[in-house]
Amino acid sequence: MNQEDDAAERVNEDPAAAYRGYGDGHEDAPPAGHRHDHRHDHGHALGHEDDAAGQDEDGDGDDAEATRREAGEAESSRASRGWWDRNADEYQSDHGAFLGDDRFVWGPEGLDEADAGLLGPAAALEGLDVLEIGAGAAQCSRWLAARGARPVALDLSHRQLQHALRIDGGAVPLVEADAGALPFRDGSFDLACSAYGAVPFVADPVKVFREVRRVLRPGGRWVFSVTHPIRWAFPDEPGPEGLSVSASYFDRTPYVEQDEQGRAVYVEHHRTLGDRVREIVAGGFRLVDLVEPEWPAWNAQEWGGWSPLRGNLIPGTAIFVCERED
Repeated sequence: MNQEDDAAERVNEDPAAAYRGYGDGHEDAPPAGHRHDHRHDHGHALGHEDDAAGQDEDGDGDDAEATRREAGEAESSRASRGWWDRNADEYQSDHGAFLGDDRFVWGPEGLDEADAGLLGPAAALEGLDVLEIGAGAAQCSRWLAARGARPVALDLSHRQLQHALRIDGGAVPLVEADAGALPFRDGSFDLACSAYGAVPFVADPVKVFREVRRVLRPGGRWVFSVTHPIRWAFPDEPGPEGLSVSASYFDRTPYVEQDEQGRAVYVEHHRTLGDRVREIVAGGFRLVDLVEPEWPAWNAQEWGGWSPLRGNLIPGTAIFVCERED
């Protein structure tokens, strides 16, 4: 067995064995082996009393200002960690029932992996090593584990990972780490997936894609969902006011919520569809499919800017199905 095979085998036995370390300063960091969640209703400022890098005067974040400005890797990562740590409880309270404890949902439309099969036939998942990036409370990873896969759920947010532990007591291995520096050896996984996790929030997605390629085995599949790029041209509103173009689709300036000192407390990055395709290729992948889920008749919920009204007229989610180029 060569060095790469040996590394992959150790990951199979203990998915956290190749973990490089937390380095996040948490005294109560989850045990090695932990993740983040997905989907922010961008355009609605939120804050947290415990984040020194994102507080307003009274620590609740209500004074955060929404703007469009440049935001680099470090600032984006710091803001994402703080935002999700601050808002994990509310997020899970608001959306946990819809997401389920062990359901794989690709977006607010409710497209279920059990029906979509974007990772491949469910029966073929058994025995595969799968990395979920931006896993939140690891709902998708538990769905994978129930089908015999060996998932590892990774997230930047400590608090989201605590919700994963709350749900299953640590049955799914969890890793707290940045998607731009995956703490695994080369060729550790057969599949990688992300449902609204990490990709919309990073300043350099190509760096993330190259990391995903590195940890995948030859022919490995990488499937991720994000807010459909066309949505950036419309107001983030679920009603009729969200149906009129108000901004340039081609404006890539990040959406930023910042405190009174100008420090970012939330950052989301926009790319056009063409940008995403070029990033996928630059990351070493081949685009196999691009899925734009239609809004189903059964789904009557509003989720931030997602709603039956808008969902029946314009796409809200884009799912990119990619395979590693060898």
